[in-house]
Amino acid sequence: MDRLLEKLDRKMIIDPGKHDVNNIYKLMTGIIVPRPIAFVTSMDPAGVLNLAPFSFFTAVSANPPVICFSPLIRGKDASKKDTLKNIEATKEFVVNVVSEDFASRMNICSFDFPPEVDEFKESGLTPLASDLVHPPRVKESRVSMECTLVQIVHVSQRPLGGSIVLGEVVRFHVEDELFKDYRINPDVLRAIGRMGGPTYTRTTDRFEMPRPDSRDFKH
Repeated sequence: MDRLLEKLDRKMIIDPGKHDVNNIYKLMTGIIVPRPIAFVTSMDPAGVLNLAPFSFFTAVSANPPVICFSPLIRGKDASKKDTLKNIEATKEFVVNVVSEDFASRMNICSFDFPPEVDEFKESGLTPLASDLVHPPRVKESRVSMECTLVQIVHVSQRPLGGSIVLGEVVRFHVEDELFKDYRINPDVLRAIGRMGGPTYTRTTDRFEMPRPDSRDFKH
């Protein structure tokens, strides 16, 4: 019976090696949703600031607290993004959480500006001094995480290939009204997530589902 059911599976089969990489990118960003946004502040050795959003972003470890994001190699010329070059040089960065009220200004920073352009000035966002690292935080962000570099794993240097940037959080900055007993109030944070293409999602439609325990599996 199981084999019969398997034969009736009508899903499309896609071999990534036989399709254009841009289409594979579109496929992945439509499947892996919603994605949180790492709004990353970095600084080059000369002190020029960079601010850029990345939606390939997640947590890795709580002890120590480690997060990661993935800057992709540019598709047009296979060059590294400024954020990655800055972190390779300085070994530090800040990840800021994006809320609905400044989403449009975050989106300005997704433009591929030249390295000498300060995205804070272009977007109208406000740099705020960090405690332990040189790159500033985003004042408008309700949560910021100062990070020192743990490791960079270069997965692929080809166009739209990526690197995994692992950073240890050495300082959390959380607005008081969000915080209670180490839990974050999502109604105040109002974080947004990335879907496929130019589509984003709010985090206002939620449901609770407690994890099962041994009492749920009595036989």
